[in-house]
Amino acid sequence: MIYLDSAATTFQKPASVRAAMIKALDTCASPGRGGHRPAIAAAEKLYECRERASRLFDVEDPERVIMTFNATHGLNIAIRSLVSPGDRVVISGYEHNSVTRPLNAVGARIVVADSPVFDRDAAIRAFDSAITPGTGAVVINHVSNVFGFVLPVSEVADMCRSRGVPFIIDASQSAGVLRISARELMADFIAMPGHKGLYGPQGTGILIVKGDHRPLLYGGTGSNSMSREMPDFLPDGLEAGTHNMPGIAGLCEGLAFLERTGIDNIAAHERKLAESLASGLSGIRGVRVFAADDGRDQTGVVSFELDGMASEEAGERLSTMGFAVRAGLHCAPLAHTSVGTARRGTVRASVSAFNTKSEINSFLRAVERISEG
Repeated sequence: MIYLDSAATTFQKPASVRAAMIKALDTCASPGRGGHRPAIAAAEKLYECRERASRLFDVEDPERVIMTFNATHGLNIAIRSLVSPGDRVVISGYEHNSVTRPLNAVGARIVVADSPVFDRDAAIRAFDSAITPGTGAVVINHVSNVFGFVLPVSEVADMCRSRGVPFIIDASQSAGVLRISARELMADFIAMPGHKGLYGPQGTGILIVKGDHRPLLYGGTGSNSMSREMPDFLPDGLEAGTHNMPGIAGLCEGLAFLERTGIDNIAAHERKLAESLASGLSGIRGVRVFAADDGRDQTGVVSFELDGMASEEAGERLSTMGFAVRAGLHCAPLAHTSVGTARRGTVRASVSAFNTKSEINSFLRAVERISEG
């Protein structure tokens, strides 16, 4: 099988990730739940993971790196911390359901700063117009999970700071692929999953917290046990319950892989493959490909349509030919509505550090055979 669905999960992991998870099962208990060696080993591994994340994402204090189950968990914490019923919240036209559904559940008034795909200037203008007095918060997807479109996060961050508006960054598709500096962006929250560009296992994630926060879950923390309230300090205040130590150990090794390999090197590799993919798809009759004119505006995610064929059918045919891709609406109907693909969805191919040019060439030959009937 040739795996081209890393925007969902990086299926191919560094060997060290698996080894670290197995070692954690043999050596780690629960951090903060005792002074014995297995508890101390867990606490040390947990802090090592926070420190690695702090270095990669330029976070001043490792204790502001919160361990979550996934990006959705982190985004729910962020939204519940900042947004109240009736608040006016501005979002991009490329948000995932992990943003739109929590906002809807809270009862926010959602305003979409809509713009064409791969048009950063238009996106900047849309946010500039939408972030008006009375805006309660802004949420922006750093990279579209459907199209790989890199949104103007830095420019929107500047707008929010200058206008005193809290903002949240969904870094689900950018963490580990693009450079992220929490110190420069100064977002109130930055949420990311462990199982995508960070090369960790499923069931892990990171939430970087700058300011005010509100617990989503309540329970034991190993600290302030006599109090009926959650601790008011980080990370304890947002990490109720037992930590996923095998997952965190694996995530720690995923972060170590990024440090060794270099995020810029991974980004260059993925962009080169995406450019080959987009160029090759554009040359196949009956294929409509969504690609940026400037490679800097797109990551290693490429969506396309085949004339007269539902995206799910194309995805199934590719699967029988040995290719793992994602077809449909990708849990992001707003992105498809923005681009006009909501009726049939798209086929999405997404690469990682482990994909090769020969795999892309094989995939292109398969799409060509499908297009020829």
